[in-house]
Amino acid sequence: QVQLVESGGGLVHPGGSLRLSCAASGRAFSNYAMGWFRQAPGKEREFVAAISGYGARTSYTESVKGRFAISRENAKNTVYLQMNSLKPEDTAVYYCALRLGRDWAALEREYAYWGQGTQVTVSS
Repeated sequence: QVQLVESGGGLVHPGGSLRLSCAASGRAFSNYAMGWFRQAPGKEREFVAAISGYGARTSYTESVKGRFAISRENAKNTVYLQMNSLKPEDTAVYYCALRLGRDWAALEREYAYWGQGTQVTVSS
């Protein structure tokens, strides 16, 4: 059983930055692709970004390209989401997820384990 624990959410002004972290339990972290998803109030959960097991490949949803960056430190079993130039529409609960395979994916059903989520609020 894998446990994922997110941290780093909070309240930030428009244009500000936050860095989310997700720490995973277990071993062989590089065997698993990781993803970030988010769910805004009244909306479906959506894909934000993903990274392959060794970090060589990443993918982003169009609305965050150029503003968000996903990265990982396999020695620390941790994946990050650096969020810059935040907008009010980025307000959501952000979830990290682990996929049982090295290749990244954008579909929720591809991910086997999920964190509890961390709230990000962008407001003036």
